Amino acid sequence: MRRSRFARAVGSSNEAPDRASISEALWFDIRSADSPGDDALSATRVAALDHCAVLLGFTHLVAWIASLVFHRDSATTLAFSNPLVPLSGLLLLDVAAMVGIRCRDGLGLRPHHVVQALCLYFAMAGTLWIFAGSAMAAQSHAGHPSMPILVLGGGVMIAALVAVTSPPLSAVNLVMIAIGAMAMAQSPVAAAGAALLSLMTLAYSIAGARTMIAAGRQRQNLDAEARKALTFVDEFENSGRGWFWETNAEGTLSYVSQQLADDFECDPKALLGRQFTDLLSVETEAERAVEQHKTLGFHLSARFPFADVVVRAASDRDIHWSLSGNPVFDERGRFLGFRGIGTDLTEQRRSEQEISRLARFDSLTGLPNRALMRKTLDEALRNAARRQKGCALFLIDLDRFKNVNDTHGHPVGDALLRQVAERLKSVMGDHGQVGRLGGDEFMAVLPGNVDVGMLESLARTLIEQVSRPYTIEGHRVSIGASVGIAIGDPGRSCADSLVRNSDLALYAAKAAGRGKHCFYEAAMHSEASDRSVLENDLRQAIDRGELHVAYQPIVLAAGEELSGFEALVRWNHPVRGSISPALFIPLAEECGMIGRIGSWVLDTALAEAAQWPDTVRIAVNLSPIQFNDPTIANTVAELLKKNGVRAERLELEITEGVFLAEGDATDETFSRLKEIGVRLALDDFGTGYSSLGYLKKAPFDKIKIDQSFVRGAASVTSRNSAIIRAIVTLADSLKMDTTAEGVETHDDLHLVRELGCSQIQGYIFGRAVDGEAARAMIHEATVDPNGFQCVREARHRLMRRAIALIEGETREVKLRNISAMGALVECTRPVSPDTQITLDIVGVGPVVGTVRWAHKDRFGLQFTEFFPLSRLAPKKQKRNDAMMMRPYYLDQREAG
Repeated sequence: MRRSRFARAVGSSNEAPDRASISEALWFDIRSADSPGDDALSATRVAALDHCAVLLGFTHLVAWIASLVFHRDSATTLAFSNPLVPLSGLLLLDVAAMVGIRCRDGLGLRPHHVVQALCLYFAMAGTLWIFAGSAMAAQSHAGHPSMPILVLGGGVMIAALVAVTSPPLSAVNLVMIAIGAMAMAQSPVAAAGAALLSLMTLAYSIAGARTMIAAGRQRQNLDAEARKALTFVDEFENSGRGWFWETNAEGTLSYVSQQLADDFECDPKALLGRQFTDLLSVETEAERAVEQHKTLGFHLSARFPFADVVVRAASDRDIHWSLSGNPVFDERGRFLGFRGIGTDLTEQRRSEQEISRLARFDSLTGLPNRALMRKTLDEALRNAARRQKGCALFLIDLDRFKNVNDTHGHPVGDALLRQVAERLKSVMGDHGQVGRLGGDEFMAVLPGNVDVGMLESLARTLIEQVSRPYTIEGHRVSIGASVGIAIGDPGRSCADSLVRNSDLALYAAKAAGRGKHCFYEAAMHSEASDRSVLENDLRQAIDRGELHVAYQPIVLAAGEELSGFEALVRWNHPVRGSISPALFIPLAEECGMIGRIGSWVLDTALAEAAQWPDTVRIAVNLSPIQFNDPTIANTVAELLKKNGVRAERLELEITEGVFLAEGDATDETFSRLKEIGVRLALDDFGTGYSSLGYLKKAPFDKIKIDQSFVRGAASVTSRNSAIIRAIVTLADSLKMDTTAEGVETHDDLHLVRELGCSQIQGYIFGRAVDGEAARAMIHEATVDPNGFQCVREARHRLMRRAIALIEGETREVKLRNISAMGALVECTRPVSPDTQITLDIVGVGPVVGTVRWAHKDRFGLQFTEFFPLSRLAPKKQKRNDAMMMRPYYLDQREAG
């Protein structure tokens, strides 16, 4: 049968008509449901028929008992003429129906299957009931002619009552009553009346079913909407974006979300019945933002709607909510209470506070950031103007921090910055505020601190503490710090000028060799301008051909045979002339030019070495920045191949700076260079951050002894010979060559030979020359030493007065050419050699010596002990190496 328009729309529409159609009501219970909603409704209707078999079975049992009582004589008859036979069949059928209804779920029967089975049950029961009724009517005793009619009438009534809830059952019941009436009724009028009554029962059943089905669908729609609403509520509350609340007319809570109860660490039931306002505390600031004169209590008492009122929970924890609510009235206008929504603002407020903090503090170290430090400096200067006290500014830059980042990665670098920040705060203490500007730059503002001595001491302590080694994730890291200091005069300095001056002082500290501090002085402005011009000139020096490579010979110590040359870059400026490498090499490292210059020097040196005999080596310096370049090994290999030079002839000289941020990248670079086949030399050994661990791990072929240990090593007062001997012994044990740098005198040459150095480099065998001169030296095979015999000790040229005790007689004398070992003495009294004399030098103190020679009014005195020339220096106020500006107001106060 075709479904009605409503049936087709069931499940897809939120609205249902007031009544179902007659056709749908008649067939609904025995037709398979087309939607989950109809299926559920069918199950509900079938549940109303659970006891139909019980009622019918009870009716049939009464009829059976009545038949047994009134028809005892036929109790043993088994024919259908005996009413007990069909009635017994009815009872068995009733029992089967009861069992089937009870076990329908286990049998997998759907609701329409159950109704279909019940229709069959009603038809069979009706048939047996007709037989039983006919038998009872035929065997009625004359004394009880109405008993069968009563029994049959009662059965028909119960059947109609049971079937009235289901039109299909009513229809079956109608058919069975009509057949029974025609079979048993003696009057056509009685049969027609019974059929009419059954028909009316069917009509009533259809009408009830139409209403019930429509009402069921409407209820399902409402339930679906309610479930959907509850789902939305649950999802909204579980999402953490908000929660719901409700009060009754008295203002007590009638509904509380779990989230609100969680904020009070209790069960929602514990909050029900409490006054809503008892849980809240309105924030004054939030109220003024909404409406200053209206509080939450006013809204609740006046029954006014409100929105986004910020309140604080009456809890020990710092919890904030944003509440919105509306009053609820019934159809008669009676106030029922408030219903509303709440939002947790706690995390939002924390986020706002964190954003505010991040706007003023560095997220990595927790120190004040650039903006807050600028504000601090402005306030310090304003306060200095009011109090007539100056303000000092430290600009701090970490030395070699980039190597740590490049070698170990940024996580280690970040951990290092945090430790540096802690050390800076510890050093600065109450003297001033430390902040981080970004990267590896820090700033310290010291309000009211202008004492040069105190600032200098603080700067030295700061550098010392920052330079102590760090241990991070198992790595030992060493860095340094440079400090630029500027002092601001009260009322005359501005923040911009103070920052600029401290920046210039910082650059001067770095130029002085890093790990130093420097005070600002006016000359630094011109130096900065000159440095900027020089940097621009250096960027164009290669293209202009102003750079060239010079070659200094390296000689075998045993036979003075030429071993090779060291390539040294030189800059001949068209205006300034020759510029020292000590000036432009650090400048190239700072401005990022060292990589390009280094590659050009290596290429040029290899091109020159290609013209030399295959036994002559070429040594080229690699800066730490070049060495830390991941492509350095590829660059070296390409240039060797380009110029056709064997890798064994190239010797790369590396300083100890490459080990400051030692890690896997450093070891990998060493490994790749050794795979190429080049030789590696450790340059300037002993002057930097010496560690025997370098020699244990790095595959060096040579150690170069720095010239500071070699020059003057032959002097009897020097202990450098012991240091050279130790280095040579260490190198021999590790099967490494040694080169003594800076050999200038024959005495030093003789010493380093005796100590076992493998090679010698220095002015005694020649200065750095151009390529043509180098090729000429190669043709001569050997190099003859040419230099002074010894190095004359430093002497103090100024005359000093002294009181001499000569053979018990005191006399005033004059001292000239004072050295660490002796002096020339002018004395009017004649003395003899080997005479021991005690001198009391004015302003210095006593010194004892022996006369070695004497001539007229002069004699030479050799001191018994080593005499430090520093004792002759005038006593000065302790100051920084660089000239420092003294605030004008201090001079005025002292003058006053």
